[in-house]
Amino acid sequence: MLLQGKVWKFGDDIDTDAIIPARYLNTSNHAELAQYVMEDAVAGFSKQVSEGDIFVAGKNFGCGSSREHAPIAIKAAGVSCVIADSFARIFFRNSFNIGLPIFESKEAAAAIAQGDQVEVNTSTGVITNVTTGKTYQAAPIPDFMQELISSGGLMNYIKNKKM
Repeated sequence: MLLQGKVWKFGDDIDTDAIIPARYLNTSNHAELAQYVMEDAVAGFSKQVSEGDIFVAGKNFGCGSSREHAPIAIKAAGVSCVIADSFARIFFRNSFNIGLPIFESKEAAAAIAQGDQVEVNTSTGVITNVTTGKTYQAAPIPDFMQELISSGGLMNYIKNKKM
């Protein structure tokens, strides 16, 4: 699968409260959560992000609480994937469980800039900065995890397997 979009660049240690502030956790409605994603980092972010856009961040993205609301809010806002130097373990697991593809690449995270156009091949892990023409390598997503993503997450994957 190829993902392509405009980059939103964030720094190190972006925690789950920065991704979706705790004051909005009184709902599990995905569309409502999407309205507040990254609100404290970028004013009016949900009105600026477009379907397919890509987050690029530094180390330890998704640290903090274990709430799955963070990757849900990112995905519901239309973000196609997250590329980071590294991810907090629970965020890593929650992302795949809800069907949000994520990629670790220290080089890509450091070199890709805000507003660049980026393409990610989920099968090979090749990240191409379309703006600069440079490529980077992340670990490809294994086939069984790509099935989780294409199903929309673990719960949908399980439902589909039972049918």
